[in-house]
Amino acid sequence: MTEQSIAAYDVSQRVKTYDADMELMHPNRSKMVQGAIEVLPFPRTAALRAIDLGMGTGYFAERFLNHFPNSRVLGIDGAQAMIDLAKARLTSLASRVQFVIGDFRKLQELAPGAGTADVVFSAYALHHLSRADKETVLRQVVEFLVPGSWFVNADLIVADSPELEGRLQEIRVAGIVERAAGSDNRFADSPSTRRFLADLEKNERDQPLTLAEDLEVLRSSGLKNVSAFWLEYRELVSGGQK
Repeated sequence: MTEQSIAAYDVSQRVKTYDADMELMHPNRSKMVQGAIEVLPFPRTAALRAIDLGMGTGYFAERFLNHFPNSRVLGIDGAQAMIDLAKARLTSLASRVQFVIGDFRKLQELAPGAGTADVVFSAYALHHLSRADKETVLRQVVEFLVPGSWFVNADLIVADSPELEGRLQEIRVAGIVERAAGSDNRFADSPSTRRFLADLEKNERDQPLTLAEDLEVLRSSGLKNVSAFWLEYRELVSGGQK
């Protein structure tokens, strides 16, 4: 995540509406996170050690901790404002969470050491990285994973061609306008929604990869059993095993 991306999420107004905006812009978030958790081949009683890359408001961590009640999570995010929201969300689970403010591109500096994680997960964070930075992060992730452990990611991708990407963006915009139903001026119609999304993607330095690129980055990091577990338009659940 670039410094610009981190700064974009450390603004109180942006953070205040983050979860509500996610419901409008990414209605599959719940399904994606649930799918990522279901892929993990561990009993629910397992005492898993997990790392959350780009913790945000703690949405994924909360679902993970509730699904695996004996687990613990190290949650990393570059924005203090996001960590504050995550702490508020996870109040009843806070004893099982270590909150760390920092750039997860420097994972080796922020986390306790290699071979200490059973799961690393992320949601809507890695698409802010360049391909080179994503490869660097995932190589670090693999070092932290113990043999047989998993990395899962719920995130955005880009279509292989501008023509297809344009069509998928049209579907995306139409869905947001329909869900907003006139209740939010930012999403009053297709032109205003498209302008909002374009500004958001520029400010947050979105750099999504294609499906093929995403899976290749996972494989080149040293993961096996790499797969796209769920895909709809521009949203993907992918991952692999050490």
